[in-house]
Amino acid sequence: MQSELKRAIADLAKTDPPPYYQSYTIYDQSSVIIAGAYGSLITDASVHRRQADVVTRVGSPALDNTHGQSRQSGMVSGTVPFGNDTDAMARVLWELTDRGYKRAAPAFLNVKTNSAVRAEEEDKSPDFSSEKPVNHTGEEIKLPDFDRPGWEAEIRRLSGVFRKYPDVYFASVVLQVQNAKERMVTSEGTEIVTPSASTRLVMEAQTRADDGMDLLRVETFQAPSAKGLPDEKELTAKAEKMATDLNDLRKAPVAEPYAGPALLSGRAAAVFFHEVLGHRLEGHRQRDEDEGQTFTKKVGQEVLPKFLSIVDDPTKAEMDGVKLAGTYEFDDEGVPAQRVEVITNGVLKNFLMSRMPIKGFEHSNGHGRNQPGLMPTGRQGNLIVSSSQTVPEKEMRQKLIDEVKKQNKPYGLYFDDIQGGFTLTTRSLPQAFQVLPVIVYKVYADGRPDELVRGVDIVGTPLAALTRIITTGDQQHVFNGVCGAESGNVPVSAVAPAMLFSEMEVQKRAHDHDRPPILPPPGFENLPPKQSAPAAVTSPKNEVKP
Repeated sequence: MQSELKRAIADLAKTDPPPYYQSYTIYDQSSVIIAGAYGSLITDASVHRRQADVVTRVGSPALDNTHGQSRQSGMVSGTVPFGNDTDAMARVLWELTDRGYKRAAPAFLNVKTNSAVRAEEEDKSPDFSSEKPVNHTGEEIKLPDFDRPGWEAEIRRLSGVFRKYPDVYFASVVLQVQNAKERMVTSEGTEIVTPSASTRLVMEAQTRADDGMDLLRVETFQAPSAKGLPDEKELTAKAEKMATDLNDLRKAPVAEPYAGPALLSGRAAAVFFHEVLGHRLEGHRQRDEDEGQTFTKKVGQEVLPKFLSIVDDPTKAEMDGVKLAGTYEFDDEGVPAQRVEVITNGVLKNFLMSRMPIKGFEHSNGHGRNQPGLMPTGRQGNLIVSSSQTVPEKEMRQKLIDEVKKQNKPYGLYFDDIQGGFTLTTRSLPQAFQVLPVIVYKVYADGRPDELVRGVDIVGTPLAALTRIITTGDQQHVFNGVCGAESGNVPVSAVAPAMLFSEMEVQKRAHDHDRPPILPPPGFENLPPKQSAPAAVTSPKNEVKP
């Protein structure tokens, strides 16, 4: 990589216009994927891939080919051969470099032309920040041996749990074990080698209500190695709970549109903050004039209740014993990861910055992230919400009831679990968000038991929703997931305590009207409709204990 980069810099310096920055990044990834359904394996594969990203910037840091909507012109990608054949690898890098320059040079000429004929931009910051070069070789990660036969047997047993439930129409258990090494060299002198390892187990189950509404339950577990995942007993209990939840959701009434007091569990609040606030704090959104720029001019102003503070800290590896998915040493532009105090006591202090400067923030703070093949942008890592106004978590339900009575409402809503969500940040669309709950209860003020409901989405606008937080619980909870945005899918974590809102708006969820399966599943032909499975129906025999 270093040899070919030096040759490219020397030769392309003679072109007009010459590149002022180039980088090579090679992602070396080895994965094992084991997926099971109904007690059998449907995928059992090993994958090894090498991919190179070549970044070419033509012009100057003040104005280059990546300006505005031309950002993706800065990168080309390709597959790199395995092994240590330097001639073969150099050939690929040579071809990508040539293709990258031929893409970047005309893009820069278009950028210059557009800049000359269009009205002056509000933010005239440079296109690329100056950062100190870094030389770093990360320590090799020593992981315990992966017991593949043992896990193949466990995946069979875990997926077989769902065979006991005739109303679970689809279920899978997927284990992905990945070891990776990222190598980066740049024309500025940065040389970085960063090994990484992660293991992710996802259990998914789905059913359909009689009115055609599809209902989904997902549980995700993450650790550096398979040894760090919960034991089989705990995972089996989770699978049983998922199936029970789906059975209860099928029978639950559909919720009506509502605006009133609401309580979010810690995990639900974490997803809420990631979607509603986190994306609007990503640096590039403050500069792009197609973006809504909700918080661009609010630095130094109060944007949250004074008792709430937020940091994004990719250097933090775990929270209360739970590994955080958004942890990394260096971002994808070669800048060391940094803890960023985004909001302190309700006051906005900072944004999550890549090497694309914005007005008032000239440097990266180590949050330039991307999926291989896409240009990095400012992204979340580990978004952590803390509170100085808390009550014991076990008292939060009563606080919700008190608020319901205060507002003379018949009930409030408790959001126990959320599967994800999305947010709209562009000016051409309303500045709104939609969060997708899974388990939601009506909590009545008159003492009636809580009632499970389905088919409801949280909706609203960020500036209004974030000011309606009354208090929080005293324990922080972790949500690990994968976030998709302009620069692709990256692993993230969000951490938050349970939160009580004085008002939250929900709407009915759109759904299809396909009927549930007409035939009963195999083995349940003689059961009366909707009867639970008999005790004699069991999951497959244990085969190998991992």
